[in-house]
Amino acid sequence: MDDGSKRRRGEEHLQNDVISVIDSFIHLDCHPDLKFPFTLRSSLQPPRLSCSGSRTAMPSPVLLPLLLFLLSASPRTVLCRRHHVSPAHAATETLDVAASLSRARAAVSTDAVSLHQSAAAADADADGVGRHENRGMALRLHSRDFLPQEQGRHVSYKSLVLARLRRDSARAAAVSARATMAADGVTRTDLMPVNVTAFEASAAEIHGPVVSGVGQGSGEYFSRVGVGSPARQLYMVLDTGSDVTWVQCQPCADCYQQSDPVFDPSLSTSYASVGCDSQRCHDLDAAACRNSTGACLYEVAYGDGSYTVGDFATETLTLGNSSPVSNVAIGCGHDNEGLFVGAAGLLALGGGPLSFPSQISATSFSYCLVDRDSPSASTLQFGDSAGADSDVVTAPLIRSPRTSTFYYVGLSGISVGGEVLSIPSSAFAMDSTGAGGVIVDSGTAVTRLQAPAYAALRDAFVRGTQSLARTSGVSLFDTCYDLSDRTSVEVPAVALRFDGGGELRLPAKNYLIPVDGAGTYCLAFAPTNAAVSIIGNVQQQGTRVSFDTAKATVGFSSRKC
Repeated sequence: MDDGSKRRRGEEHLQNDVISVIDSFIHLDCHPDLKFPFTLRSSLQPPRLSCSGSRTAMPSPVLLPLLLFLLSASPRTVLCRRHHVSPAHAATETLDVAASLSRARAAVSTDAVSLHQSAAAADADADGVGRHENRGMALRLHSRDFLPQEQGRHVSYKSLVLARLRRDSARAAAVSARATMAADGVTRTDLMPVNVTAFEASAAEIHGPVVSGVGQGSGEYFSRVGVGSPARQLYMVLDTGSDVTWVQCQPCADCYQQSDPVFDPSLSTSYASVGCDSQRCHDLDAAACRNSTGACLYEVAYGDGSYTVGDFATETLTLGNSSPVSNVAIGCGHDNEGLFVGAAGLLALGGGPLSFPSQISATSFSYCLVDRDSPSASTLQFGDSAGADSDVVTAPLIRSPRTSTFYYVGLSGISVGGEVLSIPSSAFAMDSTGAGGVIVDSGTAVTRLQAPAYAALRDAFVRGTQSLARTSGVSLFDTCYDLSDRTSVEVPAVALRFDGGGELRLPAKNYLIPVDGAGTYCLAFAPTNAAVSIIGNVQQQGTRVSFDTAKATVGFSSRKC
């Protein structure tokens, strides 16, 4: 070893000694993605690491000149000490309170409309969206609260959050009810329309009970989809918990208000009725035959009593800039009470034979959901699996023996602050009848856990946040904090653990969320008395979630949005 190498080696040893001493006064946590008050870096160990310091005492004045000497004597700056704990297993996550409050306030500001319009214009010019290569298709996803129909409806952010939670309660109840009915062996006969006479009547005479405007409430993320020939661009809900794609149609017996003009099938050259004797009509859970024409009629009933009724037909759909997809079976709804205010209909992404992925023979699709308070957009992709990414967390895709609609995932446990919670495996398991299990759902917002599992998570989180000021609960949230005087906080890390060893570590903003514009934050999980648990879209935000039915896997990747 030459003199230069010995000198450099000595400098490195001395630097490490100084870091060890300083680290006795300052606790350093290294993470490749987080930014904190100061950064120490080394050209020897890329990439750059950012470190947070929580000062418990001032370093001795004797050490400061020594540290300055080292910084000036070496071309390398001091590197924060690497802990032998990977970021995935660190005990805490940092919540940027200032940034999330800024987004929350902007979501109900007078500029919200222009923000949406700017985002939509940017989406229209974006490259690479809507490609149709190797059977791949993509289109943009937007949060419901930035659609034109939703603008100006809420005077405060708390009003917006309470509206979301009311919709979410209805959605979670509907999903749980449908999963439970399937596990209990409810048959198609049990799901037949309650008013067969009205169901078989002409389109103009189809009527049903008036349902609450909140209704099923699953319309949280929307896409622009072209329907018909020529294509009419309509906002449609993305829903992994439904199998029948449908749009509101003229003539309307009773249609809700939507952002776009109601679709008129008489103006489309590609619209064609589905016959009563066709397999597609038989695949419907609830169907009837129009006696005068032999055309198939459909009804989709949801667990809260809401439904859509109309003609079952085939039509051409255009997603983004991809080539049109012809002969897609959809519902042309003439009575659509209490469902998706603002949207023209629903793009069904469930696992049944009539869902859009099944009809185009797509064995994989993925989506990334943007922050609910963001006017920006992300994508829904078909035939472009996230599973090839090196950092993807995979979990087994489990199918119920009684229903093909829902995507169940093999969840084995939950950790808080790096510690695995003591929760029995039965809390997440599906039995032989299809009861229980854990559904990954795009329409439910807040993750629902069986009450004992939720209590274990909540209690562990509360133990790790003793330094934060508690405040009263809000709506379905019982664990809330007053962070009005904070710009950022450290909170216990929360991770979902899957069968097979995969672990999905959630960003802090995906489980500690603002519920008003004043700094009240709540733990975004909720208990349920139902047998089934649901992983909601708040926990999925910013993560590309992929479903591969051929490989029977669900993938979660944080770097493909």
